Amino acid sequence: MNYHILIVDDEKELCVSLSEILAEEGYPTLYTSDPRETPAILGRARVDLIILDIRMPGIGGIDLLKMLRRTNPNIKVIILTGHPSIENAVLSMKYGAVNFYEKPPNLKKLLNEIREFSSRDAASQAPSGMTALPPAARVVTSDPGMRKILQSAEKAAAATAPVLITGESGTGKELIAGLVHEAGPRASRPFIKVNCAAIPEPLLESELFGHEKGAFTNAVAQRKGKFELAHEGTIFLDEIGDMSPTTQAKILRVLQEQEFERVGGTETIHSDIRVIAATNKDLRLLIQRDSFREDLYYRLCVITIHVPPLRERPGDVELLIDHFLRLYGAQYSRTIRGLDEQTRELLLAHTWPGNVRELKNCIERATIFCEGDLVTLEDLPSQYMELEGTHLGQKLQTTFDQLNRSMILEALEKSKGKKSKAADMLNINRRTLYNRMRKLGLS
Repeated sequence: MNYHILIVDDEKELCVSLSEILAEEGYPTLYTSDPRETPAILGRARVDLIILDIRMPGIGGIDLLKMLRRTNPNIKVIILTGHPSIENAVLSMKYGAVNFYEKPPNLKKLLNEIREFSSRDAASQAPSGMTALPPAARVVTSDPGMRKILQSAEKAAAATAPVLITGESGTGKELIAGLVHEAGPRASRPFIKVNCAAIPEPLLESELFGHEKGAFTNAVAQRKGKFELAHEGTIFLDEIGDMSPTTQAKILRVLQEQEFERVGGTETIHSDIRVIAATNKDLRLLIQRDSFREDLYYRLCVITIHVPPLRERPGDVELLIDHFLRLYGAQYSRTIRGLDEQTRELLLAHTWPGNVRELKNCIERATIFCEGDLVTLEDLPSQYMELEGTHLGQKLQTTFDQLNRSMILEALEKSKGKKSKAADMLNINRRTLYNRMRKLGLS
C-alpha cells in the first residue's frame, strides 16, 4: 500500500505497537520517540501522514505542527494525546491537524480514517500510476535548470530503464535517486543504497550478490546480497565509477539478464530490479583509459540526469541557508531568526566547493553553536573564519563597515541622537549598537 506513515511520540511502546498494527494493514511505517528527529526523517524519507503526540520533551507537538505547516504543508497530521483539552484541540485544528484523538485511540476509527486518506491519495494519482514527488523530499530550489531536472526525475520515475545521475560530490545525486524511486510504481518496495567507493573491492561482490556458507573464510552462514534484497524495488549504486572492471562485468549481466549467483553458489537467482547509478567522475574519460566498460556505460545511461554544482545556481544558496536554519533550528530546539548581515554576505559570496552537503554541514554547526537569535561569523566552522580574513573577506568587511556606518548615522539622525530608539529602528539591541559604533569610531 503506497501510503507512508510516521509516528512521533515519546512513548516508545506506543510507537512500536501502533507501527506493528499499521504495518499489518500494509502501510510502510516509521516512528521516532524523539520529536527533534522529525525534520531529518522528513528530509530522507517519504511521509504522507504523521501521527503526532502533543506533550513531548525537546519540542512540543503544537510547535512541531506549526513547523510542519511551514515546511511540509501537504503532509496530513493526526494529533494523539493523553492530555486532552479543548484548548489543545482548537490549536491542533488551527494549525492544520486533520483530527484529534485521545489515548488510547479508537483503532477502528483511526484505521478507517487512514484508509480514507490513502484511498483519496490513490484516486488523485495520474493515470500512469506515477505519483507526484513527495513534499518531504522536494529539492529546495528556485533555479530553472534544477526545476527541469525535477521534471526529468518525474518522467524517469514512470519508466523501468536504468538511470545514470552525474555531478560533483555533495550536489544531491542520492536525493534525486530517491525522488525517482519514490515517484514511481516501485515506491512501496525496497530502495537499497550501495556506496561502491566505501566498500573494499574484495568485499563488494559479496555485498552486491551475497554468498553461500563456506564460500570464503568467515562465511559462516548464507547471506543475501543487495540485489536480492532489492527484488521488485530499486538499487542505487553510488560512485559506480570506482567499481573494478571485474565487478562491472557482473553488473552488466544483471542489467541484461536480471540474474546472478551468490559468491560460492551455483543457483541462478532472478531478480526484478530498477537500477539507478551515480558518479562524480567522467565515465567517458574512464572508458578512454580502459577503466570503465563502454557497454556498461551505454546500458546505464539510457536516462541521464546531470545535477549542477551549487556555484552554478547561486540563487539557491540563500534559499538553502534559510531552509537548513529552519530544519536544524527545529532539530536542536533553537530559535534562530537568520544570519547577521556580515555572515550572510560572506556565505553568499562563498563558492561552496563541497556543494549542498558543505552548506548543510556549515549551517548545522552554526545552529549548534549560535547563542543568540542571529548566526554570526563566530558561530561558523573555522575555515569560514579564515575565508573572512582573505582578500574577499576584507572586501566584504569594508563593504559592511560602510553600510553599517551609513545605517547607524541615518538611524541616529532620525532618532535625534537617542541610541535606544536608533537600536530599535535598526532591529538590534543597544549593546550591539554600542559595539558597532565603537568599532566604527562613532562612539
